[in-house]
Amino acid sequence: MGDLLSWLFSFFLLVSVLGTILYQLMCLADLEHDYVNPYDSATRINRIVVPEFALQGALCFLHLVTGHWLMFLICLPYLYYNVQVYTDRCHLVHVTEIFNQLPWEKKIRLYKLGYLVILLAFSIFWMVWSIVDE
Repeated sequence: MGDLLSWLFSFFLLVSVLGTILYQLMCLADLEHDYVNPYDSATRINRIVVPEFALQGALCFLHLVTGHWLMFLICLPYLYYNVQVYTDRCHLVHVTEIFNQLPWEKKIRLYKLGYLVILLAFSIFWMVWSIVDE
């Protein structure tokens, strides 16, 4: 039962990280189609970047603590990328350069989205596996 609860918690953490990435993509799409000004878009994105990093770090730590070694190793490159971006101070979107960075920022978030969807599929598989195993 404890293993199932850890997979459920992992699932909800993954869905919340996916939600933050989708929110950032929506903000970038709104900016691309001129529905919102650059200042508002940059403020919205910058407000949610650090919580995204924290949620993903908590997810990786959860897999480490619960002994889900494969999922921990799969989550580790994304965590390393987030730490690298944060230490280089490249995690924030700048208001003055947001239009120049728009294609690159969208591409990064789309790669993150694909990676997280794969993680979600693995998480659902292991959650179902733990239900069947009990």
